[in-house]
Amino acid sequence: MTEQAQELFNEMRAFRRDLHENPELSGEETDTSRKIQKKLDEYGIDYSTGYAKTGVLGVIQGGKPGKTVGLRADIDALPILEKADVPFKSKVDGKMHACGHDAHTAMLLGVGKLLQDRKQDMAGTILLIFQPAEENAPTGGSEQMMEDGVFDNYQPDVLMAQHVWPGLPVGQVGIIDGAIMGNSDRFQVTLHGAGGHASMPHQTVDAIIIANQVMSAIQTIISRNANPMDSGVITIGKITGGYRYNVVADTVVLEGTIRSLSDDTKKLLKKRFHEVVEGAVAMMGGTCDIDYSDGYPATINTKRWAEVVRKSAKRQLGDGGVPEVIGSMAGEDFGRFLKKYEGIYYWLGTSIGENQKPLHDPGFMIDEQAMSIGAELMAQAALDVLTELNE
Repeated sequence: MTEQAQELFNEMRAFRRDLHENPELSGEETDTSRKIQKKLDEYGIDYSTGYAKTGVLGVIQGGKPGKTVGLRADIDALPILEKADVPFKSKVDGKMHACGHDAHTAMLLGVGKLLQDRKQDMAGTILLIFQPAEENAPTGGSEQMMEDGVFDNYQPDVLMAQHVWPGLPVGQVGIIDGAIMGNSDRFQVTLHGAGGHASMPHQTVDAIIIANQVMSAIQTIISRNANPMDSGVITIGKITGGYRYNVVADTVVLEGTIRSLSDDTKKLLKKRFHEVVEGAVAMMGGTCDIDYSDGYPATINTKRWAEVVRKSAKRQLGDGGVPEVIGSMAGEDFGRFLKKYEGIYYWLGTSIGENQKPLHDPGFMIDEQAMSIGAELMAQAALDVLTELNE
């Protein structure tokens, strides 16, 4: 399949660059969806639409009966002003494919072409799932696709997805048994004090001082409540409050995120967060409102299918192409799919080298040569999973 995947490279690259130049945010992927449908028509792949508004489901039915494997790519961009110096830079101010979803979409179309050409020899069904709104945490598009009936006619036995990964060089993939991406909850805490003149603090309850106590206190949740062998992160990403230099603030808003890899740790961190915040605020004489949102669940791979894909990758890339990696606390909407279906999510090495920027950075870019590797691996791994299922 290597030769065919390489022959598809120019086509995948052109499609990816078109999406990169014309990014669409979560829930707005109308033109992206239309382009996907046009390419599926070109390949002769049956499809249906209307899942989470702009989602598309391609269906490749093999010439022989068998099980069903679903392959997913996310299709939305981010509200980021691109700074990458490339000829196919985003043409839309403030919107950018800074997480590689353009490449995911292009590769899944390439996978579709590879498998469509082999469908007569294929035992089973392949689903091509083009998912909108992956970046729209904590809502996401996966749950809505399922509610809209994306699997009503074809229930997947296994689901698969890949994500470009700047931490790995081209020619390597990251595969983990169990949790590979984290629970990604978010919160907004509004702290209420009593304002007044900066020269008379004894007549006030300083919301900024309360915020300082809260920010210090919540960090003890990880260091003193969570098991040191379990991963967890609490981050305050935004602070808003105050009026001017000589006024004691009466209100401060803290916004942030809580990440974990296991459900037990998630429950503990959530419980202790409420207790610690409320306790610290009361101690300082203030009050608070906590808006806590349960985000994407951890993306937990099924060990059986992780091993099948690992073997597929080693045959294609050699043992050195599948190094040991550790999971990430980043959130991923694919985790909701894996709450209901067995499956595997893995990372595809796409690093450009020393100038590589991280995911969600305005200068993020990938080595496009990885797309041939990614398309070949996903296509072959899907066939290998089907073989395993049908035995």
